[in-house]
Amino acid sequence: MTTTSPQGRTELLRPDRHPVRVLVVDDEAPLAELLSMALRYEGWEVRSAGDGAGAVRTARDFRPDAVILDVMLPDMDGLAVLGRLRRELNDVPVLFLTARDSVEDRIAGLTAGGDDYVTKPFSLEEVVARLRGLIRRSGTASVRSESTLVVGDLVLDEDSHEVSRGDDSIHLTATEFELLRFLMRNPRRVLSKAQILDRVWNYDFGGQANVVELYISYLRKKIDAGRTPMIHTRRGAGYLIKPGE
Repeated sequence: MTTTSPQGRTELLRPDRHPVRVLVVDDEAPLAELLSMALRYEGWEVRSAGDGAGAVRTARDFRPDAVILDVMLPDMDGLAVLGRLRRELNDVPVLFLTARDSVEDRIAGLTAGGDDYVTKPFSLEEVVARLRGLIRRSGTASVRSESTLVVGDLVLDEDSHEVSRGDDSIHLTATEFELLRFLMRNPRRVLSKAQILDRVWNYDFGGQANVVELYISYLRKKIDAGRTPMIHTRRGAGYLIKPGE
Protein backbone atom coordinates (compact mmCIF):
# COMPACT_ATOMS: atom_id res chain seq x y z
CA MET A 1 0.00 0.00 0.00
CA THR A 2 1.17 3.53 -0.65
CA THR A 3 -0.03 6.78 0.86
CA THR A 4 0.96 10.41 0.53
CA SER A 5 2.31 11.97 3.69
CA PRO A 6 1.73 15.57 4.77
CA GLN A 7 5.30 16.29 3.64
CA GLY A 8 4.35 15.22 0.12
CA ARG A 9 6.40 12.03 -0.15
CA THR A 10 4.74 8.71 -0.96
CA GLU A 11 4.75 6.33 1.99
CA LEU A 12 4.74 2.56 1.76
CA LEU A 13 2.62 0.41 4.06
CA ARG A 14 2.18 -3.30 4.47
CA PRO A 15 -1.09 -4.80 3.21
CA ASP A 16 -2.32 -4.91 6.84
CA ARG A 17 -1.82 -1.10 6.94
CA HIS A 18 1.04 -1.31 9.44
CA PRO A 19 4.37 0.43 8.75
CA VAL A 20 6.91 -1.38 6.60
CA ARG A 21 9.56 -3.13 8.73
CA VAL A 22 13.24 -2.86 7.82
CA LEU A 23 16.22 -4.55 9.46
CA VAL A 24 19.57 -2.69 9.19
CA VAL A 25 22.67 -4.86 9.67
CA ASP A 26 26.01 -3.03 9.91
CA ASP A 27 28.82 -3.15 12.47
CA GLU A 28 29.50 0.60 12.06
CA ALA A 29 27.11 1.94 14.70
CA PRO A 30 27.07 5.57 13.46
CA LEU A 31 26.25 4.43 9.93
CA ALA A 32 23.56 2.03 11.13
CA GLU A 33 21.96 4.81 13.17
CA LEU A 34 22.10 7.23 10.24
CA LEU A 35 20.40 4.70 7.98
CA SER A 36 17.82 3.94 10.66
CA MET A 37 16.97 7.63 11.06
CA ALA A 38 16.51 8.03 7.30
CA LEU A 39 14.20 5.00 7.16
CA ARG A 40 12.17 6.13 10.18
CA TYR A 41 11.66 9.44 8.41
CA GLU A 42 9.95 7.41 5.68
CA GLY A 43 7.49 6.27 8.33
CA TRP A 44 8.95 2.76 8.56
CA GLU A 45 9.61 0.64 11.64
CA VAL A 46 13.33 -0.08 11.95
CA ARG A 47 15.55 -2.36 13.99
CA SER A 48 19.30 -2.81 13.71
CA ALA A 49 21.96 -5.41 14.42
CA GLY A 50 25.74 -5.10 14.55
CA ASP A 51 26.72 -8.64 13.59
CA GLY A 52 25.45 -11.68 11.75
CA ALA A 53 24.23 -13.63 14.76
CA GLY A 54 22.30 -10.60 15.99
CA ALA A 55 20.81 -10.12 12.54
CA VAL A 56 19.46 -13.67 12.45
CA ARG A 57 18.01 -13.40 15.97
CA THR A 58 16.40 -10.03 15.24
CA ALA A 59 14.98 -11.19 11.92
CA ARG A 60 13.40 -14.21 13.60
CA ASP A 61 11.63 -11.96 16.11
CA PHE A 62 11.00 -8.83 14.00
CA ARG A 63 9.97 -10.50 10.70
CA PRO A 64 11.21 -7.61 8.52
CA ASP A 65 9.79 -6.76 5.10
CA ALA A 66 13.27 -5.82 3.83
CA VAL A 67 16.89 -6.04 5.01
CA ILE A 68 19.88 -3.75 4.50
CA LEU A 69 22.89 -6.02 4.97
CA ASP A 70 26.59 -5.10 5.16
CA VAL A 71 28.78 -7.72 3.49
CA MET A 72 31.67 -7.29 5.96
CA LEU A 73 30.54 -8.22 9.49
CA PRO A 74 32.73 -9.09 12.50
CA ASP A 75 31.48 -12.62 13.11
CA MET A 76 30.54 -13.95 9.69
CA ASP A 77 30.42 -13.00 6.03
CA GLY A 78 27.29 -11.18 4.88
CA LEU A 79 26.67 -13.90 2.31
CA ALA A 80 26.51 -16.47 5.10
CA VAL A 81 24.08 -14.25 6.98
CA LEU A 82 21.94 -14.01 3.86
CA GLY A 83 21.80 -17.81 3.66
CA ARG A 84 20.50 -18.02 7.22
CA LEU A 85 18.01 -15.21 6.64
CA ARG A 86 16.66 -17.00 3.60
CA ARG A 87 15.94 -20.07 5.72
CA GLU A 88 13.89 -17.88 8.09
CA LEU A 89 12.35 -15.48 5.55
CA ASN A 90 12.51 -16.95 2.09
CA ASP A 91 11.20 -13.99 0.11
CA VAL A 92 12.45 -10.98 2.08
CA PRO A 93 14.26 -8.51 -0.25
CA VAL A 94 17.89 -7.83 0.70
CA LEU A 95 19.97 -4.78 -0.21
CA PHE A 96 23.72 -5.35 0.21
CA LEU A 97 26.04 -2.62 1.48
CA THR A 98 29.76 -3.02 0.89
CA ALA A 99 33.00 -1.15 0.40
CA ARG A 100 33.90 -3.60 -2.33
CA ASP A 101 33.31 -2.44 -5.88
CA SER A 102 34.45 -5.33 -8.03
CA VAL A 103 32.26 -7.07 -10.55
CA GLU A 104 33.05 -10.41 -8.90
CA ASP A 105 31.72 -9.26 -5.54
CA ARG A 106 28.57 -7.88 -7.10
CA ILE A 107 27.95 -11.16 -8.92
CA ALA A 108 28.65 -13.18 -5.74
CA GLY A 109 26.16 -11.14 -3.73
CA LEU A 110 23.41 -11.31 -6.30
CA THR A 111 24.02 -14.98 -7.03
CA ALA A 112 23.74 -15.76 -3.31
CA GLY A 113 20.26 -14.30 -3.31
CA GLY A 114 20.75 -10.59 -2.71
CA ASP A 115 18.31 -8.38 -4.59
CA ASP A 116 20.42 -5.25 -5.05
CA TYR A 117 23.86 -3.88 -4.25
CA VAL A 118 25.09 -0.43 -3.08
CA THR A 119 28.76 0.36 -2.61
CA LYS A 120 30.19 2.64 0.08
CA PRO A 121 30.30 5.58 0.16
CA PHE A 122 26.68 6.08 -0.84
CA SER A 123 23.95 8.68 -0.42
CA LEU A 124 21.07 8.00 1.95
CA GLU A 125 18.68 9.04 -0.82
CA GLU A 126 20.06 6.29 -3.07
CA VAL A 127 19.69 3.63 -0.38
CA VAL A 128 16.11 4.67 0.39
CA ALA A 129 15.21 4.79 -3.30
CA ARG A 130 16.71 1.33 -3.97
CA LEU A 131 14.96 -0.11 -0.94
CA ARG A 132 11.61 1.38 -1.91
CA GLY A 133 11.96 -0.23 -5.33
CA LEU A 134 12.74 -3.62 -3.79
CA ILE A 135 9.78 -3.41 -1.44
CA ARG A 136 7.41 -2.45 -4.23
CA ARG A 137 8.61 -5.25 -6.50
CA SER A 138 8.42 -7.82 -3.70
CA GLY A 139 4.70 -7.14 -3.27
CA THR A 140 5.14 -6.14 0.38
CA ALA A 141 3.49 -2.79 -0.36
CA SER A 142 0.32 -2.46 -2.41
CA VAL A 143 -1.40 0.62 -3.81
CA ARG A 144 -3.97 2.53 -1.81
CA SER A 145 -5.77 5.85 -2.28
CA GLU A 146 -3.60 8.94 -1.87
CA SER A 147 -6.32 10.33 0.42
CA THR A 148 -5.01 8.18 3.26
CA LEU A 149 -3.13 9.71 6.20
CA VAL A 150 -0.98 7.40 8.30
CA VAL A 151 0.81 7.97 11.59
CA GLY A 152 2.23 4.79 13.09
CA ASP A 153 -0.58 2.23 13.11
CA LEU A 154 -3.28 4.92 12.95
CA VAL A 155 -4.93 5.27 9.52
CA LEU A 156 -7.41 7.94 8.38
CA ASP A 157 -9.09 7.86 4.96
CA GLU A 158 -10.12 11.38 3.97
CA ASP A 159 -12.49 10.12 1.26
CA SER A 160 -14.43 7.47 3.16
CA HIS A 161 -13.97 9.09 6.60
CA GLU A 162 -12.90 5.69 7.95
CA VAL A 163 -10.42 5.60 10.83
CA SER A 164 -8.61 2.60 12.27
CA ARG A 165 -5.77 1.83 14.62
CA GLY A 166 -4.16 -1.51 14.06
CA ASP A 167 -6.99 -3.95 13.40
CA ASP A 168 -9.61 -1.86 15.20
CA SER A 169 -12.07 0.47 13.46
CA ILE A 170 -12.73 3.73 15.28
CA HIS A 171 -15.97 5.71 15.00
CA LEU A 172 -15.54 9.50 15.22
CA THR A 173 -18.00 12.37 15.10
CA ALA A 174 -17.53 14.94 12.33
CA THR A 175 -15.70 17.34 14.67
CA GLU A 176 -13.50 14.61 16.12
CA PHE A 177 -12.62 13.54 12.58
CA GLU A 178 -11.60 17.09 11.58
CA LEU A 179 -9.48 17.48 14.70
CA LEU A 180 -7.74 14.15 14.13
CA ARG A 181 -7.19 14.98 10.45
CA PHE A 182 -5.52 18.28 11.38
CA LEU A 183 -3.24 16.52 13.87
CA MET A 184 -2.35 13.76 11.39
CA ARG A 185 -1.56 16.23 8.64
CA ASN A 186 1.06 17.67 10.99
CA PRO A 187 2.66 14.66 12.69
CA ARG A 188 5.22 15.41 15.43
CA ARG A 189 4.39 19.12 15.16
CA VAL A 190 3.05 20.95 18.20
CA LEU A 191 -0.22 22.72 17.30
CA SER A 192 -1.45 25.50 19.56
CA LYS A 193 -5.03 25.75 20.79
CA ALA A 194 -5.44 28.88 18.69
CA GLN A 195 -4.29 27.06 15.54
CA ILE A 196 -6.65 24.18 16.24
CA LEU A 197 -9.61 26.47 16.91
CA ASP A 198 -8.97 28.39 13.71
CA ARG A 199 -8.60 25.26 11.57
CA VAL A 200 -11.25 22.98 13.09
CA TRP A 201 -13.84 25.43 14.43
CA ASN A 202 -13.04 28.32 12.04
CA TYR A 203 -12.93 31.08 14.58
CA ASP A 204 -10.25 32.91 16.54
CA PHE A 205 -9.03 32.06 20.03
CA GLY A 206 -11.70 34.16 21.81
CA GLY A 207 -11.27 32.45 25.17
CA GLN A 208 -12.74 29.17 23.91
CA ALA A 209 -9.67 26.99 24.49
CA ASN A 210 -11.66 24.64 26.74
CA VAL A 211 -13.45 23.19 23.69
CA VAL A 212 -10.09 22.03 22.32
CA GLU A 213 -9.22 20.35 25.62
CA LEU A 214 -12.61 18.65 25.63
CA TYR A 215 -12.28 17.22 22.12
CA ILE A 216 -8.67 16.17 22.68
CA SER A 217 -9.96 14.15 25.66
CA TYR A 218 -12.63 12.58 23.42
CA LEU A 219 -10.01 11.58 20.86
CA ARG A 220 -7.71 10.13 23.50
CA LYS A 221 -10.50 7.89 24.77
CA LYS A 222 -11.06 6.54 21.26
CA ILE A 223 -7.51 6.53 19.84
CA ASP A 224 -5.29 5.86 22.85
CA ALA A 225 -7.46 3.91 25.31
CA GLY A 226 -5.69 0.66 26.18
CA ARG A 227 -2.89 1.40 23.70
CA THR A 228 0.43 3.21 23.58
CA PRO A 229 -0.49 6.93 23.62
CA MET A 230 -0.15 8.85 20.35
CA ILE A 231 -1.76 12.18 21.28
CA HIS A 232 0.48 14.25 23.56
CA THR A 233 0.22 17.55 25.42
CA ARG A 234 3.06 20.06 25.49
CA ARG A 235 2.23 22.23 28.47
CA GLY A 236 1.91 25.87 27.50
CA ALA A 237 2.38 25.08 23.80
CA GLY A 238 -0.34 22.77 22.50
CA TYR A 239 -0.86 19.22 21.25
CA LEU A 240 0.84 16.83 18.84
CA ILE A 241 0.40 13.35 17.45
CA LYS A 242 3.23 10.88 16.83
CA PRO A 243 3.60 7.11 16.47
CA GLY A 244 3.35 5.15 19.70
CA GLU A 245 6.76 4.12 21.01
